[in-house]
Amino acid sequence: QVQLVESGGGLVQAGDSLRLSCAASGRTFSRYVMGWFRQAPGKEREFVGSISWSDGTTYYADSVKGRFTISRDNAKNTMYLQMNSLKPEDTAIYYCAKRRTALAMALMTFMRAYDTWGQGTQVTVSS
Repeated sequence: QVQLVESGGGLVQAGDSLRLSCAASGRTFSRYVMGWFRQAPGKEREFVGSISWSDGTTYYADSVKGRFTISRDNAKNTMYLQMNSLKPEDTAIYYCAKRRTALAMALMTFMRAYDTWGQGTQVTVSS
């Protein structure tokens, strides 16, 4: 059973950068597509991006494309979210998630495709 723990959140100013980490327990991390989601106050949780288990292919929401980069280190059982040029509208709790199906290729954008979630880490961007 994989468990996920996010870290790296904090309070930054607009234009700053921040890197989030998602540490996974268990020995099967490398077999799963992983995703990042976020939830702003009063809003639904939304897809940020995802990364394949096999070749590092990524897919991003339009709102973060060109500013955020997802990577993973399977040897360390860790996924990262590098966030550059942060905006106040990026303020949210950020969650990492594991896709439900091992060895699946599709980089799913909807929540029900993911069955394991971290507790979240708060990112606050001041203007």
